[in-house]
Amino acid sequence: MAKKKKKSPSAIAVNKQARRNYDFTETLEAGLVLVGTEVKSLRNGQVSFNDGYINFKDGEAWLVGIHIAPYDHAGHSQHDPDRSRKLLLHSLEIEKLQAKSEQKGLTVIPVKLYFTRGKIKLQIALAKGKNVHSRKEELKRRDIARDTARQLANY
Repeated sequence: MAKKKKKSPSAIAVNKQARRNYDFTETLEAGLVLVGTEVKSLRNGQVSFNDGYINFKDGEAWLVGIHIAPYDHAGHSQHDPDRSRKLLLHSLEIEKLQAKSEQKGLTVIPVKLYFTRGKIKLQIALAKGKNVHSRKEELKRRDIARDTARQLANY
């Protein structure tokens, strides 16, 4: 019997604002504590990353500001769409992230939700916010690189 190919993790949702507004210094993978209707809603892709961030409280990491829409076929047992969700990380990882996020200008943000071996995982990043000037510089740099690549292709 032939070996099965490894599938790359399929992304449920990506925080598109994150790469534009932040510079990532490091990324981590974390599990999530979810209820059944949240998982079904995530399988349908009904999630919004607007204003999502990671909060540290009592030695635990919490995902705040993520909206997971109610599942259509759940009936009366529905989850709260805007509740805080606990992240599953090792205590040393939590301590390290909390210490680094307390430094000036650093924050921990959600980047991507995806499936890995049937489990829903969240990619989080320790990030530093970009100002308007650095964002404009990055756009100029990207435009110049695109133009040079286009001219080299035509040459």
